[in-house]
Amino acid sequence: MDSIHSILEHNEQFVSSKSYESYLSSGIPNKKLVVVTCMDTRLTELLPRAMNLRNGDAKIIKNAGAVISHPYGSVMRSVLVALYELQAEEVIVCGHYGCGMAALNADHMINEIKERGISPEILTTLEHSGIDLKTWLQGFGDEKNGVMKSVDMIKNHPLLPPHVPVHGMIIDPSTGQLELLVNGYEQQKSSI
Repeated sequence: MDSIHSILEHNEQFVSSKSYESYLSSGIPNKKLVVVTCMDTRLTELLPRAMNLRNGDAKIIKNAGAVISHPYGSVMRSVLVALYELQAEEVIVCGHYGCGMAALNADHMINEIKERGISPEILTTLEHSGIDLKTWLQGFGDEKNGVMKSVDMIKNHPLLPPHVPVHGMIIDPSTGQLELLVNGYEQQKSSI
């Protein structure tokens, strides 16, 4: 059976047995948190448990590397929506050790893109449109540095509400151990 039909078959059983009832919550995060983290599969269940987050406690935004690459991109927009419209009051950026984005090589990925059938003409068109694929597809060299850059992007955003703490953490995907890199409360005190 293919993935989509397997998912739908499971879903039918999930709904008919009312398994969803233990996940019911409102759209407002109980702990008033928005968490930006990596899409790494090791973090799917580990990160919420390591942070003591249950369903409904936080808005969790996942993308490759927990990177906010553009101040007006979809990740930053999601952070602002959580803060202004969904009653979140704090932001946590949580990267992880062994992140694939740290080792991402743009040249290798561009070669993979070509091998999977994307024509050189499309790549040339993108290049002529001002899109620098090598920059866009480049990873970061150090996981902690990646977290710090995302924290800085949020903290220095002109639309960030005043007095919102922005924290930076990194998690060990093997053990769940969290390391605090930026204490947003201390950052707030030093700016007062």
